[in-house]
Amino acid sequence: MNEKDLFSSVSPPTALQNGVQLIQDYVKTLPTSPGVYRMLNQRYEVLYVGKAKNLKKRVHSYTQVHRLPNRLKRMVAETSLMAFVITHTEVEALLLEANLIKKLSPRYNILLKDSKFFSFLTITDHLWPRLMKHRGAKEEAGKYYGPFASAEAVNHTLTTLYKVFQLRSCSDRFFAARKKPCLQYYIKRCTAPCVGYITAEEYAGSVQQTINFLEGKSRQVQEELSAKMFEASALKHYERAASYRNMIQAIAQIQAQQNINSYILKDADIIAIASLAGRVCVQVFFFRGGSNYGSHSFFPEHLEGMSLEETLSAFMGVFYQDNTPPDEILVNLLPCEAKLMEKAFSRLAERKVRLHVPRKGPRRKIVDHAFENAQDALARYLAESKSRTQLMRGVAEIFRLPDVPTRIEVYDNSHIQGTNAIGAMIVAGSQGLDQASYRKFTIKTAGPGGITPGDDYGMMREVMQRRFAGTLAQEPERNRLPDLLLIDGGQGQLSAVHEVLDRLKVAIPVVAIAKGPERHAGRETFLQKGREPFSLDQRKDILYFLQKLRDEAHRFAIGFHRQKRTRELTKSVLDDIAGIGLARKRALLRRFGSTREVARAGVEDLQTVEGISASIAQRIYNHFHR
Repeated sequence: MNEKDLFSSVSPPTALQNGVQLIQDYVKTLPTSPGVYRMLNQRYEVLYVGKAKNLKKRVHSYTQVHRLPNRLKRMVAETSLMAFVITHTEVEALLLEANLIKKLSPRYNILLKDSKFFSFLTITDHLWPRLMKHRGAKEEAGKYYGPFASAEAVNHTLTTLYKVFQLRSCSDRFFAARKKPCLQYYIKRCTAPCVGYITAEEYAGSVQQTINFLEGKSRQVQEELSAKMFEASALKHYERAASYRNMIQAIAQIQAQQNINSYILKDADIIAIASLAGRVCVQVFFFRGGSNYGSHSFFPEHLEGMSLEETLSAFMGVFYQDNTPPDEILVNLLPCEAKLMEKAFSRLAERKVRLHVPRKGPRRKIVDHAFENAQDALARYLAESKSRTQLMRGVAEIFRLPDVPTRIEVYDNSHIQGTNAIGAMIVAGSQGLDQASYRKFTIKTAGPGGITPGDDYGMMREVMQRRFAGTLAQEPERNRLPDLLLIDGGQGQLSAVHEVLDRLKVAIPVVAIAKGPERHAGRETFLQKGREPFSLDQRKDILYFLQKLRDEAHRFAIGFHRQKRTRELTKSVLDDIAGIGLARKRALLRRFGSTREVARAGVEDLQTVEGISASIAQRIYNHFHR
C-alpha cells in the first residue's frame, strides 16, 4: 500500500496529513524527559492521554502512520492540539496518566464503563465508634476494611457483625439526641452506648474484637468468646452463655462464606484477563485479612490493535486510581512495564506492593481459577450481547425504524399529588443498560407561574425541553441523540413529546407504552404517531424486553422521588430560622430532645444552650410564638 492509499483508507487525506504535520512540529521542541501528553480536537476535547519515558521519542512514533492501528490513525487525523506535562520520573508520569484517564475519559483510551466504587466496612474514629458501610471517597477518619465486590456481601457481613459485636449503627446526630435506647438495642444488635447502658471500656473491647475479626484474627476472637461462654456457663449464667454461643456460630457462618484459601493469601488481589471474539474480560478477586471478599468482572472498551499485556496494563492503571493496591497482586500474565507499575502501586499504597505471575503451587491454582471465571463471564457476556443484538433488530422491525437502534432512551415521571415532581431517563444500547448515562430531572416549573401540580403532560414537556434544548444537548459527544424514545404513558404523553420535538425540529421516533386494562402487565398497548394502537402478543420476546426497560425507568424514577420525599420529611422546623445551622440545631436537640420541646422553651431556657445568644434565643422564641 502506498502512502496515498494509506491516508485515504482512514479519513480525507488532508486530515491525517495535517495531524501528522502538527505532531512533527511539536516533536521539534519536546524534551527527552518523562512526561504525559494529551491529544485534543478542534473543540478542545481530550482524545487521548499517554505517558512516556522519553516524550520526544514517544510522540514521534505517531508520525509513523504505517505502524499505527486504524484506531490511532483516526485519532491522529482528529488531533488539532497537544498538551504536555513534564514529570521528574516515569512513575510520576504513569500515575498522572492514569489519573487523567479516570478524570477525562478520553475517547481513544481504554475505558471502564463499569468502573465503580466498591463498598467498604468502616469503624469511625469517635469516642463511641460507629460500624457502617461506606462507598466513595474515604473522607471520614477511621479504619476501612474491604473492598467488597458486591453490596450483598458487605450487607450480609455487616448484619452479622451487628449481631455479634453489637456496635452502634446510628449517625452522630441521632446518637447525641437519644434519651432512651432505640429498636436496635431491643433486638440485641446494639448495646445502647448512647444512654450509658455499657461502659466506655466494655464498648472499646467490642470495637477491638471487631477490628481483630476484620483483620483476619477470627480464631483469636472465637477463642475469647469461647472462654467467656464457658465462664458464664460455669457461673450458671446460661442466657449469657447462649448469647456467646450464638456469636461464635455467627462468626463461623461468615467464615464459611468468606474463608477460601485464607492460609495462602492475606491481603491480595487476583487479576486474570481472557479474550474471545475480539472482546476482553478482566476478572478481579479480592482477598483481605485472609477472607475472600468476592469478585467482579470488567469488560474494557477501545481495544483495537492492543495486546492483552497492554490492555491489562491500561486497566490496572485506571482501576487502582479508586482502589488502594493490596500487598500482593497476582496476575495470569505480566502487564506491560510490570516493574514500573509495581513501583507506582507501592507509591499509591505507601508500602511495598508485589506484582507477579505465580508459576506453580496453590497461588497458581487460585490464578487459574480466576482465569476460568474470566472465560465463563466473557462467554456469558458475548451470549447476552448476541441476544441483545437480536432484540434490537426486532425492535427496529416492529417500530419501523430506519436502522437497528444502538441507543434507546426511556422516560418516566413520578410525583404524589403533584409534590416532589421529578422526571427520569434511563439509557439502553447494544451492550445493555448504560447506567452512566442515566439522568434525573427535578421539575422546576411546577407550582405558581408554571405547570399545574400533577400535570403529567406538562412534566413530560419540561423534561423533553431540557433534554433536547438544555445542557445535555450541548454535549453531543457524551450525550448523542437516541435512535428511539420510549415513553411510559398514553396518547397524552406521546402528543406532549412530539409537541416539543417538532418545535425544536428534532426528528426521533417515539413510542409510548400504555398499561393494559387494570394496569395488567403483559397487555400493554403501544402508541406510535401515524399508526393505530397495537399490542405485541405475537412477539413476547420483544414485549418482555420493552417491559424490562420500562420497569427500570420506573425503578429509577421512584428511587429519585423517594430521596426527595425523605429529605422533605426529615427537614426540621429549625431549618427555617435564620442563624440556626447544623451545630446550633444539634445543640438545641441535644438539650431539649425534640423540636416540640424547643418550641415550648422560654427565652431564658434557650440561652442555656451552648452557642445560643440572647438575640438568637429571642429569634427562636419569636419564630414559634408569632
